[in-house]
Amino acid sequence: GAAELSRLEAEACPGEGSCQGLYTANTMACLTETMGMSLPGCATALAGMSKKRHIAYASGQRVVELVRENVTARKILTKAAFANATRVDLALGGSSNSVLHLLAIAREAGVPLPLSEFDRLSRETPQLTTVTPGGPHMMEDVEYAGGIPAILNRLLPFLKKNPTVSGEEITAIARRGRVLDDGIIRTLKAPVRKEGGLAILTGNLAPGGAVVKQSGVDPSMFSFRGKARVFDSEEAAMAAIMGGKIRPGSIVVIRYEGPRGGPGMREMLSPTAAIMGMGLGTKVALITDGRFSGGTHGPCIGHISPEAMEG
Repeated sequence: GAAELSRLEAEACPGEGSCQGLYTANTMACLTETMGMSLPGCATALAGMSKKRHIAYASGQRVVELVRENVTARKILTKAAFANATRVDLALGGSSNSVLHLLAIAREAGVPLPLSEFDRLSRETPQLTTVTPGGPHMMEDVEYAGGIPAILNRLLPFLKKNPTVSGEEITAIARRGRVLDDGIIRTLKAPVRKEGGLAILTGNLAPGGAVVKQSGVDPSMFSFRGKARVFDSEEAAMAAIMGGKIRPGSIVVIRYEGPRGGPGMREMLSPTAAIMGMGLGTKVALITDGRFSGGTHGPCIGHISPEAMEG
């Protein structure tokens, strides 16, 4: 009843803030700190912490100093910054939307960042955390285990020197970082996975590339053959899924949901959540030219390029 729902809501959201998992917003906060565009400790500090208020105040002070020092974003957002951010993303097992955002930021900053770079770095950067939706831990667990400075410390052998808004080099921040729980932030010798959380796929359906959050895929689904069920919108796919028309052994294809086709590249959270909720996560795959929510997990391949609208 209503009382039970209220109790569950209170347990799920016990204080200020919002997402407790490694969804898109938290992923990008972690990458922002890694790129040097926020102060150390900012990304994982909990909303209700006095630490967060102190960082907010210090950020305001530092912005004024950066203006006086003539330090602009482009002086910090270098090729090294994007390489470091990509590695942290892969080590965390972050949202697949980070690919879109990093590519867009790099373009604005005038930094070359090919899609293939994500795949190259993923093959040599191990995944070190299992934060929901990719595992049992929450963002607060990462905070109490040392936050992004601790992740950087683990990845120190891979990091490139780069300035940050704090005035320190990112490698100096990494050296100062300390991992307080090896069960939350694994070591390079005992990672969650030998490869990073994301992979870039190419093939006859995606000559321009596609993205999969491999950290959220059951290993039994790394190779899958099935009958394609093709839909021209998210709504049509949802109607079929909820109507019980998608059987085990199917591959749900949702097209015309890309940047032009959508338009706007909507996130396909509803169909992916429905498939997983029905217990079909190891029996049904989904591919789309749309994107996903940061909370999406399962055998879902998105960002297929070129999108269907291009013909």
